[in-house]
Amino acid sequence: MNRDLHSIRRDYQFEDLLEEKAGDDPFTLFDSWLNAAIDACPDDPTAMVLSTVDSEGWPHSRVVLLKQRNDAGFSFFTNYDSDKGQQLALNNKASLTFFWPALSRQIRVEGIVEKVERQVSEDYFASRPRGSQLAARTSKQSMEIANREALQDAFKQEENAFEGQDVPCPTNWGGYVLKPKFIEFWQGRPSRLHDRICYTQQDSAWLRTRKAP
Repeated sequence: MNRDLHSIRRDYQFEDLLEEKAGDDPFTLFDSWLNAAIDACPDDPTAMVLSTVDSEGWPHSRVVLLKQRNDAGFSFFTNYDSDKGQQLALNNKASLTFFWPALSRQIRVEGIVEKVERQVSEDYFASRPRGSQLAARTSKQSMEIANREALQDAFKQEENAFEGQDVPCPTNWGGYVLKPKFIEFWQGRPSRLHDRICYTQQDSAWLRTRKAP
């Protein structure tokens, strides 16, 4: 690497995040920020980094897409046999990170992950594009494969098998919901004096605090 990484920086110039603006409900603030991101960030505004831990304590992170945010929490869908699925089966504590550079905003969410009800998974699967449905049946996610051609051949087999038919949701594919215990909102500010407003769940209420940047 012969690039000067030290010189790559920018000063964050955006609105502040004060307590009276943040409010007492982290979900209301989250929805507001997500709506702003959808309007301002054309590329994958619902993308979030999901971090899990394996049986040896090693952390693993990857980008997934938020597919629902409701009173239960934050939902995404995947192959239950994947690395993340196996890690969540062993340790269902996980975190999500959203980052929207155009708005100088980041949200971190930590909580407990559970599978959604089967009907929720099947209803969402039925709404997906047909190609995505076939890909979910094709891919043995996280397993080693011989080459790209093997994956394409397997996809073609699934395509032929369900020609003219609805594609059924695989039993090893479905949704998870992360039920938050902690949510942090980070707003970039000039001179690195960023705003960090945190919400920690205490029984049925949320305790709001501010952290130094």
